[in-house]
Amino acid sequence: MLDRIGVARVEDLWASIPEAFRLKGPLPLPAPLAEYEIARRFEEWGAMNADAGRYACFLGAGIYDHFVPAALRALTGRSEFATAYTPYQPEVAQGTLQVIFEYQSMIRELTGMEVANASMYDGATAAAEGAQLAALATGRRRILVSTGLHPHHRGVLATYASAGNFTIEEIPLEGGRSSAATFERRLGPDVAAILWAQPNFEGVVEDGRALSDAAHAAGAYSVCVADAISISVISPPGLDGADVVVGEGQPLGVSMSYGGPLVGFFAIRKKDVRRLPGRLAGATVDLDGKRGYVLTLQTREQHIRRERATSNICTNQGLMALANTIHLALLGAEGMRDVALQCLERAHYLAARAAAIPGVSLANGDAPYFREFTLRLPGLAEDFVRVALERRLLAGVPLVRFDKDRPNDLLVAVTEKRSKEELDRYLEALKRWASRRPNPVEESACRS
Repeated sequence: MLDRIGVARVEDLWASIPEAFRLKGPLPLPAPLAEYEIARRFEEWGAMNADAGRYACFLGAGIYDHFVPAALRALTGRSEFATAYTPYQPEVAQGTLQVIFEYQSMIRELTGMEVANASMYDGATAAAEGAQLAALATGRRRILVSTGLHPHHRGVLATYASAGNFTIEEIPLEGGRSSAATFERRLGPDVAAILWAQPNFEGVVEDGRALSDAAHAAGAYSVCVADAISISVISPPGLDGADVVVGEGQPLGVSMSYGGPLVGFFAIRKKDVRRLPGRLAGATVDLDGKRGYVLTLQTREQHIRRERATSNICTNQGLMALANTIHLALLGAEGMRDVALQCLERAHYLAARAAAIPGVSLANGDAPYFREFTLRLPGLAEDFVRVALERRLLAGVPLVRFDKDRPNDLLVAVTEKRSKEELDRYLEALKRWASRRPNPVEESACRS
């Protein structure tokens, strides 16, 4: 091989690496350990993490600490699911195809739509694919995007837009909500869609009907990025007139896992089924009249459509979609509603009492919210987050990470897992921290 590529020694292959960066001698690793010693070492390292198992988690911003049933973990861990790839051959993949079919049916019912696909990579790519579908369906190029959409979603949208199929224009929130009147003023015959979130990134519940009506009046699509838990108790976007409903399925039985893997859902009206990205599983009958399942539609470029493909999404998140399906089946409609109501009640308990603390307020005033809300603190949000860690609290996500002009705003999420003791501990920590903040006049003097 060395002769073939024209070098005398293996070391010659590293010639392009500067001498100072080449390792000489053995790797600087500690002495080997027995298996039980390695396990103990990893347990010690793991105990150093501020994980959601030992800290009360009020983090949100797209990924939430919901309860995952033990039955779900047991079922998704079965080898026929965990090791399966993709159901190209229906004769050996009936179980997988049936799960996908059930998943599609549940997502369709949850969103209030007519058709759902077999899942997407995550909520962000689902949102971008929704914009692309609208652009292709209308032949228009402008997409109006509410800044209530998750900043990461907007970043993925910008990446898609750089390919030239559409352009994006961001419409700021007003009082924490997307204004249908503002969208109406910006809408025109060249607008393909408006994109909005339900609830939005700051937790505020939007007027979905008004936004969809504004889009339709201009001949544009209404594309909603929906939270799967919230639409168990608030009006599903499909019933509010949305043409495309997408979102992140992580809250449906998928653990947070440091941010992934995730799974996106994608639902549409039947008229757009030929533009549906990814794949669609359908039910049929075999030669003996027995019910069976097949992949009935795949618009991906690897298959027959090739250059006519509407998307280059090549697969689906099968295992995560399975988790969604099991979770929805275990809870049922009433169980989903119960989880959503628990989130709603606990979030409002915490928010109301936090806003009563001197110096603390709700950043979006009396705008309606579901399980997530934005606190405006009398000091730097990141400072409170650090202090809260001492009380074993993951206090929230400082919005300065997304907007440098909002150093005092903290996004707080409350799920059904948060106990009254944890909520009260949060309030106590916030009250003590806020009481040590200087008043606005003193703080201004200190800064000057």
